[in-house]
Amino acid sequence: MWLLDVDGVLNVTRPGWGGAPLHQRVWSNSDKRSYPIRWSPALMDRIRALHNGGAVELRWCTTWCPDADRLEDLWRLPRLLRALDANPMPRGPECWPLKLAAARAVLAAGRRLIWTDDEALPPEGRAREKLTAGGRALLIEPRANRGLRPADLDEIESFAGPQQHQAPGQHRALP
Repeated sequence: MWLLDVDGVLNVTRPGWGGAPLHQRVWSNSDKRSYPIRWSPALMDRIRALHNGGAVELRWCTTWCPDADRLEDLWRLPRLLRALDANPMPRGPECWPLKLAAARAVLAAGRRLIWTDDEALPPEGRAREKLTAGGRALLIEPRANRGLRPADLDEIESFAGPQQHQAPGQHRALP
């Protein structure tokens, strides 16, 4: 299971994946305003391929959860489950405990965890060690202005393991 944040992970000022980044304003019904979104098409292509190929199961873990359908349309992603359902959605540090609880729930369900977030990952110490114990979790904290980099996706692909062949219509639930 891959818990995916948006701002500072996908929506960044300098994505730098080669080629020009794309940008668009996206309306938030929950905030009643639009926000600038800037992303790398190559990054989104890789994420989409990992999810659609069954290597990972994506789940939104972001303050964008109430409006994630707009991002799914923008990035041509299928409708994904949301890890956060608070109403109203807390912002900044007030949201971090909800994200940590979502990560713990993935592991408690016996799933492997990939968590990408630019600010909510626990710092080095006991909480982080508990998440990563036994090699069941991969935590990636990208620089907020750069977001996920090609090497990060290489690491995620390696952690997810080799894709197994499956019959059409079957879905794997890996990490």
